[in-house]
Amino acid sequence: MVERNTLNTTRLPRWLREPILHFALIGALLFFAYGLMNPGSIAGERIVVTQAIVDDLARQHQTRWMRAPSEQELATLVEAHIRDEILFREGVALGLDGDDPVIKRRVRQKFEIMSEEQMAGAAPTDAELSDYMAQNAARFTRPARVSFEQIFFDGSRTAPEVERTVAAAKGALASGADPARLGRPTLLPRSAEAAPVDLVARDFGTAFAELLVQVPQGEWVGPLASGLGVHLVRVSARTPAALPPLDDVRQQVAREWENARRERSRSEIYRKLRDRYDVVIEPNLPQAKPTP
Repeated sequence: MVERNTLNTTRLPRWLREPILHFALIGALLFFAYGLMNPGSIAGERIVVTQAIVDDLARQHQTRWMRAPSEQELATLVEAHIRDEILFREGVALGLDGDDPVIKRRVRQKFEIMSEEQMAGAAPTDAELSDYMAQNAARFTRPARVSFEQIFFDGSRTAPEVERTVAAAKGALASGADPARLGRPTLLPRSAEAAPVDLVARDFGTAFAELLVQVPQGEWVGPLASGLGVHLVRVSARTPAALPPLDDVRQQVAREWENARRERSRSEIYRKLRDRYDVVIEPNLPQAKPTP
């Protein structure tokens, strides 16, 4: 019996006994089985490269290289796009996109953009922008402004010495002395015209800026302390903080109104979507409000 089986095997053509043929047949069977389970991933799937895609590829090249692509470069970009699309589809068909945080973030971002565009309405009216300004006045209020001159004195001296020096300077000013010839040299500006109070606070300190809003106008007052020393100050003009007319800040208000609208849309879409899911959190965590 053993001899008969051996003789039958040896009578097979040599090429049928080659191991490489066996591997090829196994591979073909696996490929066929994969095609049955994933029919959409086999050759024949359609990829359409629209004019919009080609234009976008050209724009990306223009942005990166500061020039339009040549015909050959554009053809190469299109072929790279096709290659990426094919590899992406095959990777998705194999489930390679699962649990990848980068892919999830990109898909989420694209979904949010698509949803926002679908929820976009007409441009805001003046009434809507005015209401938005009123509700967010702190964002659009222009800071108080002040015009002033200052004379700097060294604040490291004793209080009596500072008072005597400042008193002498006041007397000289009353006699018509040039303010530029009094005090000590400093990198601080000797005068400022319609300077925002917040910028004055940056250069001289908050306490000094707050005093400028309170002191009488048109006369030399002091000593006023800053972060660097003491000063004699004469305020010539002040403009209080105020909400500007809509026309002066229309672009800024419209931009922030649109950002707020998009944020509301994202939150509303997410809220509706989340209601459709039965969310189970296995660890015992504190209760939290769902966020987009």
